[in-house]
Amino acid sequence: MNQHVADEIEHLRREIERHNRLYYVEAAPEITDREFDQLMQRLITLEQEFPELQTPDSPSLKVGGMPIDGFATVPHRVPMLSIDNVFEQAGIVEFDNRLRKLCGRTIIDYTLEYKIDGVALAIIYEQGKLVQAITRGDGQQGDDITSNARTIRGVPLGLESSNWPERLEVRGEAYIANSDFSILRADQQRRGEALFANPRNSTAGALKLLDPRLCAQRKVRFVAHGIGDYSRYAVDTHMNFIQRLRAFGIPTTPGIRLCSGIEHVLAEAERMMADIHTLDLEVDGLVVKVNDLALREELGYTSKSPRWVVAYKWERYEAVTQVREIQIQVGKTGTLTPVAHLAPVEIAGTTVSRSSLHNRDEMERLDIRIGDYVVVEKAGKIIPHVLRVELERREGSERVFHFPGHCPECGTEVVQDEGGVYIRCPNPNCPARLRESLRFFASRQAMDIEGLGSKLIEQLVERNLVRGLADIYRLAEREDELLNLERLGEKSVHNLLQAIERSKTQPLWRLLTGLNIRHVGVSNARLLANRFHTLATLRQQSVDSLAEVPEIGTVIARSVHDFLHSFYGQTLIEDLEHMGVSLGEEPAPTPAQESVPSPLAGKTVVVTGTLEHHTRPEIEELIRLHGGKPTGSVSKNTDFVVVGANAGSKLEKAEKLGITVLTETDFHQMVTATE
Repeated sequence: MNQHVADEIEHLRREIERHNRLYYVEAAPEITDREFDQLMQRLITLEQEFPELQTPDSPSLKVGGMPIDGFATVPHRVPMLSIDNVFEQAGIVEFDNRLRKLCGRTIIDYTLEYKIDGVALAIIYEQGKLVQAITRGDGQQGDDITSNARTIRGVPLGLESSNWPERLEVRGEAYIANSDFSILRADQQRRGEALFANPRNSTAGALKLLDPRLCAQRKVRFVAHGIGDYSRYAVDTHMNFIQRLRAFGIPTTPGIRLCSGIEHVLAEAERMMADIHTLDLEVDGLVVKVNDLALREELGYTSKSPRWVVAYKWERYEAVTQVREIQIQVGKTGTLTPVAHLAPVEIAGTTVSRSSLHNRDEMERLDIRIGDYVVVEKAGKIIPHVLRVELERREGSERVFHFPGHCPECGTEVVQDEGGVYIRCPNPNCPARLRESLRFFASRQAMDIEGLGSKLIEQLVERNLVRGLADIYRLAEREDELLNLERLGEKSVHNLLQAIERSKTQPLWRLLTGLNIRHVGVSNARLLANRFHTLATLRQQSVDSLAEVPEIGTVIARSVHDFLHSFYGQTLIEDLEHMGVSLGEEPAPTPAQESVPSPLAGKTVVVTGTLEHHTRPEIEELIRLHGGKPTGSVSKNTDFVVVGANAGSKLEKAEKLGITVLTETDFHQMVTATE
């Protein structure tokens, strides 16, 4: 035997496994799919020429072995139970209340992860080698599909590292990526075959094939999300287990969050739902799990499901429509966002005609072109997004969209975030950036300048009446010019100027929000304002001292520090101060004997229905100012529910639980009684 051949085979195996890890575990591939396929084909060729060098854990087995006669049914050592579902955030809160009551803890650490719409599998390793793969079946027993599992991408035939247990059972989901599914359908179209209906059914069908070579062609993938029998494995938390799996070379559900308490879960859930468009797989909810494995054992199981986990699910709706055009939208921070203009299509009662494509990388992942037919998904409260392209419907007339190298508004050369995916116009005087900055500055979540809407801002910028944020406060000097604008009469101008004048005394958090500092939204602005009180004090802080503020961290701290010390930031703040805008104030000490506690202090308040005198953000701000905590879900822990017109199910639940219900007038009398 030629030692050179043996060395080359071993080198190829190591390289293929390394690239598999980079692709499936690290999500940081170094080579193209074609280059990977060439490595694999070279390995297969050598192993066929020298069969004595074939090993049972060679990555070449990913292309499939010989057909089998059928699948054996085998029992699960630990049952694969279903999990309970909730469909509203209130259900998650009730889940937490129930668990805390059962275990007597005031706060529980949870993990939050995407619920992948795939096929559940148990993958079993002994001495670090793949020995068995079992479908969920009826939960007590399932089919042994080991021959097909060897072809699944993300299921290593041998574990990396050496610190693995004698027996390890990993549970997760088999799925077909949306990008792969589009290619599979296009291939079927070319061959004149019936097209697969959806990725999940195609995955389930692939796993039932008796010929592993055919299963390999479906490009099924696997991500782990749980553990079967961990009694012989030294891990104490779910996050610890997930980290160990990654060290073994097994990919895990993307973007898992560790949350301390249910409020943290709800906040992270909103962020994860907003990020669903970044995933190349289908998701039908989020899963909340107790992180502490010992606590899981204490909480135990019902006859149907574990008590320590719940799925927050939503209905998914899809429709097919055509991309008529792709245009670039420049945002308030200069971000260039591609937007697909679609042939209008109705999805779950909503007419959808536009969809953000988010960034250049997202477009390349989708391989989307002008004229393409696309599948658009609307799931729960998630903004409709393009799920995948129907490649099989391409006729050749579709046009590739070329991302611009210069800002389409001002012509400035664009730049890409260091280490990021977003491409920006760096020109702070860009008309598009200015328009979006003005809109945001005047919005209700920032300086709340009533009457300064989008159409008026367009005119102000077009006629050079406003060239920066501080110019808003110079409009009082240009009243005659305002009267010459479309749809602005004397009363409208008078009301606008009054609203601008009132905004000068807005609290610091609103100004911080409106300044449009990267990474600083309403919640972070509140944290900074509550800690430092004035912009002068805030500007004196180092990056380290800013990062010490809970929930701020180094990235946000650096962004705030850089803005406040930049020429643009300093000039803007000085200009605003010159125009009489409040930059915050130190809190005046109040004698203890004069302090009257608010009836809202420490209370949890839910607002529901349509209010007459307050917007939702306004009344929630009043609740915070009086020491209360606004939240969106009614539970046993809720103290008050403020109701407007058409209050609906939250009012019914409050009455059922015996929670104090306040009208808007009741609420106003309550908060003014101690002022």
